[in-house]
Amino acid sequence: MLSFIAYGLAVVLNLFIAWIGARFLLVPTASAAGYGVPARPEGDPAYLTVKGVRDLTYGLLGLALIAFTTADAVAWFMLIVALVPLGDTVIVLRNGGTKAVAFGIHFSTAVVVLLDAALLFAL
Repeated sequence: MLSFIAYGLAVVLNLFIAWIGARFLLVPTASAAGYGVPARPEGDPAYLTVKGVRDLTYGLLGLALIAFTTADAVAWFMLIVALVPLGDTVIVLRNGGTKAVAFGIHFSTAVVVLLDAALLFAL
């Protein structure tokens, strides 16, 4: 049962971050507003594209690790990749975003990713 929960959560988290990345590439302005740091009205293509490619890549890499490696490898990936939403928390706070978005979305995501890493290490 623990294995199902740990791997199930890892799959959901990685699919979700891949979806966020794809969304940033397809509808960048709306995605930036949801991220907590809206794009500038005149456009901000580098920020939007980098964010999309980064998230899509992390999500696909996580799914590949789940499919082709061990629980320990996936756990280490999840532990390290938790730095991304922690960094996003700081980015949102330093760039005029709300505390609700910074902590309610980004920080809480980091906590869930760290919890999943702990579950995967326990397998």
